[in-house]
Amino acid sequence: MLDLINVSKTFNEGTINEKKALTGLNLHIEEGEFVTVIGGNGAGKSTMLNAIAGVWPVDTGTITIDGTDVTGIPDYKRAALIGRVFQDPMTGTASALGIDENLALAGRRGKSRRLKWGISSKQREEYRNRLAELNLGLEDRLTAKVGILSGGQRQALTLLMATLQKPKLLLLDEHTAALDPKTAATVLDTTEKIVNKDHLTTLMITHNMHDAIVHGNRLIMMNNGKIILDIKGEAKKKLTVKDLLGEFEKASGEEFTSDKAILG
Repeated sequence: MLDLINVSKTFNEGTINEKKALTGLNLHIEEGEFVTVIGGNGAGKSTMLNAIAGVWPVDTGTITIDGTDVTGIPDYKRAALIGRVFQDPMTGTASALGIDENLALAGRRGKSRRLKWGISSKQREEYRNRLAELNLGLEDRLTAKVGILSGGQRQALTLLMATLQKPKLLLLDEHTAALDPKTAATVLDTTEKIVNKDHLTTLMITHNMHDAIVHGNRLIMMNNGKIILDIKGEAKKKLTVKDLLGEFEKASGEEFTSDKAILG
């Protein structure tokens, strides 16, 4: 479903602020894999997601989604293939519109626009059923303005909007980092439920090593713009945070210094 071949990206090249964000990155993800991504600050995690989404062009290499080379395709044309949830709960929804209107916008993504605007009773029933699966009581508040929802409710709604049309690839960029621990756990459980139910190919960046171990069926760790660890299956299930730290130090020759990731 996703292939990154020899992808490199350097910011501010040739200046005193030059930063090699990705260096010959290679990654192959099968359809239906749920991959968690972890690494310290500046490891290249968000740069990789932005490269996949087409936020900026890469310097070298190719990016293929579901057999289509998207390397030179701008982000708005990749949107039909990708669902994305950002760290900020305020991003991804329209505050002044109702919950139902936000879902309608998500449902029409990539489709031709018509003069007729409205939400049918059939669509409302579908939205109500999908919202009920979140267990947040939003199914009874379809017309409520999204701006009055809590951060966790908005993030859960954004997740639902991003997956309403079953994207080829779901990108989650630290989507629980701005939430309190209890709300973050609820959103992560919701994420797992949606991903498993719809068999979505998913890349989830997290700052929390425990979450990276518990969720998904594959874990990759990045450092200096490259993947230095790739663990899946039974080996991932048996991992502990201590094991992960040891593997990082063995692979990189460095000590992992992010308290946020370790203690999260």
